[in-house]
Amino acid sequence: MTPARPGFAPSNRATDDGGWRARRRRLLLATGACLAPTLTFAQPAARMRVIGVLGNVRPDDPADTFRLFVAALVELGWIEGRTISFVYRGRDQPYERFPELARELVGLGVDLIVVTAGVTAALAAKAATATIPILAVGVADPVKFGLVASLARPGGNVTGFASTSTDWGKYLELTREAVPGASRVAIIANPRNVGYGDYAAANEAAARTLGLSLQLIRVADAGELAAAFEAMRRERAEALVFGPDRVFLASMREIVERAQAQALPVIAPVRSAAYVGALISYGLDGREMLRLAASYADRLLKGTKPADLPIEQPTRFELVVNLKAAKTLGLRVPQSLRLRADEVIE
Repeated sequence: MTPARPGFAPSNRATDDGGWRARRRRLLLATGACLAPTLTFAQPAARMRVIGVLGNVRPDDPADTFRLFVAALVELGWIEGRTISFVYRGRDQPYERFPELARELVGLGVDLIVVTAGVTAALAAKAATATIPILAVGVADPVKFGLVASLARPGGNVTGFASTSTDWGKYLELTREAVPGASRVAIIANPRNVGYGDYAAANEAAARTLGLSLQLIRVADAGELAAAFEAMRRERAEALVFGPDRVFLASMREIVERAQAQALPVIAPVRSAAYVGALISYGLDGREMLRLAASYADRLLKGTKPADLPIEQPTRFELVVNLKAAKTLGLRVPQSLRLRADEVIE
């Protein structure tokens, strides 16, 4: 028999193997229990994701519809100020500055660029980066203007929501229906918008079809509105139409107030215009589009490639009729138009 080593009890592995294994298992469990809290607290905190916003957004205004986008992201699990934050550029800025503003966002290292100022701004963002995902919301004909390769397969780093289903001639049709006696209609359009040529051509064609005399006035910034309304006065315009250009949306209240001073019915592209006195508003449901855009943003921030998300074309349009404005103008809105309206302001 082999003598025991000093300090060690003799071991018979044939008979003590089960006990040895049990003691080892208890030791490992105890060690793991001691280390578990250390391992948990050592996990790195989730990195704050930053969204750069290029557009007319007014983050200090609780009525700004972009808050719907933020709220939708919160519903998807993001926490503003903790897991996600926003950097805003473009408010009240001319189109000429958008390339510079887009480069600023790229330089800040944002994780995603959301464009709310149309195709002109989206093109500026695309020129500034080929790697940061770009989510363009409500852009005109993104294929024609070179923003994406196709709607189904965008390619590159841009995806989003198009407004290509908008029929610009529809606004003149609504003008003729809401203001039956009007034959001279003024339209303000921004020549710095890359979609200006299409917009002007579509309205000119619609005016010919409807037998209307069209006064197309170029307005590149808010400082030119006074001269534009003076031109409408000289030409005795009987109604005013404006499209969803960022300059006009930012100056919407001024446009409506100037029109009211000249007793001009206004046909506008967004619901909020009817709330401040436009006779008719007709356009894409921007609120729903922002909610849908939040789902795209969530996927992009989690690693989905823009090229794998097709450009969506929202089909829901909203028609709002302002009977209060009609009464002020001495107009009687046809019953057929009121019945088709999604909302009637009494």
